Amino acid sequence: MKPKAIFNWSSGKDSALALYKILREDQFEIISLLTSINKEFQRISMHGVPVSLLEKQAEHLGFPLIKMELPKEPTMEEYREIMGKTMNDIKSQGITHSVFGDIFLEDLRKYREEQLQSIGMEAIFPLWKINTTELIHEFLDLGFKTIVTCVNETYLDKSFAGRIIDRDFIKDLPENVDPCGENGEFHTFTFDGPIFKSRVDFETGEIVKKTYPKPKTDEESEDGEYIFWFCDLVLK
Repeated sequence: MKPKAIFNWSSGKDSALALYKILREDQFEIISLLTSINKEFQRISMHGVPVSLLEKQAEHLGFPLIKMELPKEPTMEEYREIMGKTMNDIKSQGITHSVFGDIFLEDLRKYREEQLQSIGMEAIFPLWKINTTELIHEFLDLGFKTIVTCVNETYLDKSFAGRIIDRDFIKDLPENVDPCGENGEFHTFTFDGPIFKSRVDFETGEIVKKTYPKPKTDEESEDGEYIFWFCDLVLK
């Protein structure tokens, strides 16, 4: 009998490719997808994708969906409390592993592993340390389709929001931007590919600017802000 696993699903391309690989390897039974939701706006945290579209995506993938609702700006204590309760509920179903689409962020991997180890679960990283240029080309070669839902203006301008990722998109990326956006340069919504039963139909809406305060550091004398551009997606 294969170990049972939960899949940490962002709705984007890295999650889709990691899920593809974990299903192909067939070493775990994926019980459901787990996604963090902004409770106030009913959208996926950072990606900005509405819950209605996320639910349709999970339906087209053929997996149950667990939505972990978070406050608009949760403190670390609130996050840990909500995550702890969610994961303990998941563990009570006999699930022993948790799968992530992370690629090379060491601190994030360490944090995930430590949190899971504290409740007796294990983290799995199907994409870990694979070259991100190779990954994005593999993603496209497999026939996946994804759209950019959010860009960080520190790295990319507004024109990248709402673009479908293809070879031209990759060529247009500045040299300092990871081709998979692993440093948070951009986020995506994947709507078709080899793990989908059928394409998720949607329409693009307006491009919206949002700002978030930067964490203060000792070196900073003035407050700063991060600027993000979100492309709204609407379920057909």
